[in-house]
Amino acid sequence: MGYGLIECLGVEAVHVAHGCIVPHEAGVAWRLRAIFEAVEALIAQHRPDEVAVERVFVSRNADSALKLGQARGAALSAVPRGTTVFEYAPRAIKMAVVGFGGADKRQVAHMMRTLLRLSGTLAADASDALAVAVCHAHSRRAHELIGPSALGGSPG
Repeated sequence: MGYGLIECLGVEAVHVAHGCIVPHEAGVAWRLRAIFEAVEALIAQHRPDEVAVERVFVSRNADSALKLGQARGAALSAVPRGTTVFEYAPRAIKMAVVGFGGADKRQVAHMMRTLLRLSGTLAADASDALAVAVCHAHSRRAHELIGPSALGGSPG
């Protein structure tokens, strides 16, 4: 599970942190607890004003979809009450950061390195998480022009 944090300074998105949460515990319950605790620690350290996540992609593999839903639930459970959570569809994220909704992971990673002035390689999960953050930043700027009620987040 990737995470990406940016700070919005006017129209510029500035990289704060990124990485992957890789639980090594045995057993599903312990892995979900590790995800929860890692997200909780990230939030305590960085104190984000808002949280943006990728909307669940429903695949044909029910087992994979279930595991993804459980991990996502563990992560979202760590978001403090009152923190607004925004969701974006995978195609919308790619459209916002690459300009093409069918972009591949390599293209997304390249744009994250370019837009956030990062060097080196990015893990796919971390790159995707940064893309969600950048998509949200773009969406916020666009909706500030339209009006505050147009963004559509839900309080945590």
